Amino acid sequence: MKNLIEKIKDAKLVGRGGAEFPTATKWEMTKKAKGHPKYVICNASEGELAVFKDLYILKNFSEDVVKGMVLAMDFLKTKEAYFNINESYFKKVINKLHPILLKYEKKGYRFTIYKEEPSYIGGEETALLNAIEMKRIEPRMKPPFPVEAGLFSKPTLIHNVETLFNVAKVAEGKFKPKRFYSISGKVRHPGVYYLDDSLTVNQVLEATKNLPKFDFFAQIGGGASGLVINQTQANAQKMIGAGSLQVFPTTIKPRKMLMDWFKFYAKQSCGKCTPCREGSYQLWQLVKNHKEVHWDKIMPIVEAMGKTSFCALGKSIIIPVKSYLTNVLNKKL
Repeated sequence: MKNLIEKIKDAKLVGRGGAEFPTATKWEMTKKAKGHPKYVICNASEGELAVFKDLYILKNFSEDVVKGMVLAMDFLKTKEAYFNINESYFKKVINKLHPILLKYEKKGYRFTIYKEEPSYIGGEETALLNAIEMKRIEPRMKPPFPVEAGLFSKPTLIHNVETLFNVAKVAEGKFKPKRFYSISGKVRHPGVYYLDDSLTVNQVLEATKNLPKFDFFAQIGGGASGLVINQTQANAQKMIGAGSLQVFPTTIKPRKMLMDWFKFYAKQSCGKCTPCREGSYQLWQLVKNHKEVHWDKIMPIVEAMGKTSFCALGKSIIIPVKSYLTNVLNKKL
């Protein structure tokens, strides 16, 4: 009989928050790390544009998510866990979540719920730790990583909602190589779908009856930081990151795309590092105050942010902008 960690390895589970780090490796690193107590955190912050699968999972599969947390706690031989939840989700799921947590609390497990204002930076795992510790919400220097020195400087296992759902399914012997897709944009049937994780973008759109009859492009992995692909690329490209898929007609104006992205980045920057703080502000001003898109001014800032920002927020801005410019607008850099 295989134990749980072997089953997780066999299932090849990876994180579903975007980084896709091997789940079993993360568990073993946390267990080997020195320090007690160890902590388990469910990260349900979900603050990026076009990503909304966590709410769907919590509404429909809260029991599985909490079970995944308990299994992780048992593996680490701890009773301490935190449930970090997007504040806007809290009222929508607490009535379902509370009795499940209470059931396990009667068995000695301890859960602390931390409500967080929706934000991208709040989803960054070390910024999340700072938030729970009532410190300034900004990313920490790594290493040390949370598995070594996380919450209150103790080894901490942080998982996305979907990852914990998958852990529960592996334990039950019901795991399937599927994932949750958040589909939005110019589609007929927006929503969250649970489909094979091997599908291409077009196959996902076909399976959900959302394949457009007009010329389109898509952004996948996240509505701000995600990769932008054209209609031809959608035939081969598989889903990535947090599993979001947003569809746009090719007639949409470039300024509209940049407005949405740059406003988000400017609002979400924590201000810790100069490249992201100043760069995101300047980008937002460039598109807000000018009707024409000045690529010659935008791209140097984007490139600088991608190379020198402290955390993934500032670094990621180059992904949507550069891929949109190359794959959709067919502009040479």
